[in-house]
Amino acid sequence: MRRRTFIKSGGAATVAGLLAGCTSGSETEDPTSEPTTTESSATTEEPTTSEDSSYSVSIEPMGEVSFDSVPETWVANNGSWADMGVALGREPPEAVWLARRYHTQYYDEIDDISVDAGDMTSLYQGGVDKELFYSLDADVHVIDPNFLLNRFSGWSEGDVEEISDSVAPFFGNSIFSRGYGWHEDYQYYSLYEAFEKLAQVFQRTERYEAFESLHEDFQSRVSDVVPAEGERPSVAIMWAAGDEPTSFSPYLISEGTSFKQWRDLQVNDALAETDVRDFHASRAEVDFETLLEIDPDVLLLRGQEAKTAEQFQNTVVSFLEDDTTASDLTAVQNGDVYRGGPLYQGPITNLVLTERAARQVYGVEEELFDRDRVANIVNGDF
Repeated sequence: MRRRTFIKSGGAATVAGLLAGCTSGSETEDPTSEPTTTESSATTEEPTTSEDSSYSVSIEPMGEVSFDSVPETWVANNGSWADMGVALGREPPEAVWLARRYHTQYYDEIDDISVDAGDMTSLYQGGVDKELFYSLDADVHVIDPNFLLNRFSGWSEGDVEEISDSVAPFFGNSIFSRGYGWHEDYQYYSLYEAFEKLAQVFQRTERYEAFESLHEDFQSRVSDVVPAEGERPSVAIMWAAGDEPTSFSPYLISEGTSFKQWRDLQVNDALAETDVRDFHASRAEVDFETLLEIDPDVLLLRGQEAKTAEQFQNTVVSFLEDDTTASDLTAVQNGDVYRGGPLYQGPITNLVLTERAARQVYGVEEELFDRDRVANIVNGDF
């Protein structure tokens, strides 16, 4: 494999400094910034191959990345890309940014798919050690290098180039969010646009095409269960830390794969018509009193995905029910407080999370996707 990659010049790869509250090792400790701008369409390209079996795949912000052979071992930035690899029938990545935020329990919904992330390495361990990339010795790093350059102080463009040349190329895009200033200067990819790019890297475009067809059927079923606009409940998505949260970081629904299920279900965002500012823009928090002023029909709390539904009910929901102010919330009184989904989702986990969200906000009882079909695609039977 050619140990090289290309980072485009300009603002995209310029170190923008440390973003506050985004590098904690525990999911319940801090939220992360989210999208603010509109997703643009992308034109995907088939990999360019030659007679010696080398090929290249183009993705922003790197541009064209060349491979002499199909990568075997790999490292992913987060659960979005890790899930794409699983969907393509590949072994899980050796490492992700924070292993505890790759919620593999979603695969329990589908027979014949199982991922054990117990031994998966976290790239971020109070910082990101360059030597860790040498020890992992992956064939490709499915990471937007701008993420390394801008998430904390410590990496330079020279470090990225060193790892690209000495270990393996970088290939990725920060698809889950558009909240970073450095992410506005280059092309953004939707979930399936990014998925197709990774399928080209792993030379498994047939699996991608099978998933794309499944996703089209799924989207049709989702559209069928969405009520008329006036019948949809208002929802508020907040980050809530710990078992007894008293302050909440607000998330307005916008672009990025992080919110895909809520956009597809066309939910009414309870925060959209208020003066509450999105967390990514202000690092704002709201208290029970502000929540009571908004009083959404459904309250969706992020940062709680490590809990089962029962554990969430017995801790967070019970705490809210016992609080003198929180107990006045319509969502608390009606039993409509739920886990709000993870920050990262790929093609498989998006199916599971969207179906779960449809049950939470619309009371949908039927299955919205064919689990056997998903397993068959992953296992190469399509």
